[in-house]
Amino acid sequence: MKTPILAVVLAGLVTACASTPTVSTDHDPNAQFGNYKTYSWAMKPEGASPLAQQRIISGIESRLQAKGLSQVASGGDLALAAHISSSTKTTLDTMYTGTGMGGWGYRGGWGGGIGMASSTTQVRNYQVGTLIVDLFDAKTQQAVWRGTASGTVSSSPEKNSAAIDAGLDKMFASYPPGAASP
Repeated sequence: MKTPILAVVLAGLVTACASTPTVSTDHDPNAQFGNYKTYSWAMKPEGASPLAQQRIISGIESRLQAKGLSQVASGGDLALAAHISSSTKTTLDTMYTGTGMGGWGYRGGWGGGIGMASSTTQVRNYQVGTLIVDLFDAKTQQAVWRGTASGTVSSSPEKNSAAIDAGLDKMFASYPPGAASP
């Protein structure tokens, strides 16, 4: 069932460790960001738990408003679309004991003996969630800005909430492009 997985993925953009999401942004160098004063939602993120969805929506809105944009119900200068995706990644952790090479030297030369070695491999599956935020010029319907944040999902709602904030902070730190960062 995908909905619970997406709920966890959306809520978590980083691992339970102290890591932060990987964030990147891109923009149209010809866009006149100084002309954009309002925004409206074209598509809100779906497929997550209602609480995680609320956190992401309010996080995006508060950051855009802090940058001087005002939200309008429809017809904003910018159309805002946010999407989430998830994928399952697998890692193999192998631990070795002994060398299995035997001895070297006087009798038998290099590796001439028989040695005992063993290995244990553990398969670990984990979820990676990605949040994508796109801004479109509403008049031209052309994309003008994109931000992405991606990270490993934690099982802790508190850590996931902190990860959402960290990802959005990094994503909007240099918005609008060319403006001095605070």
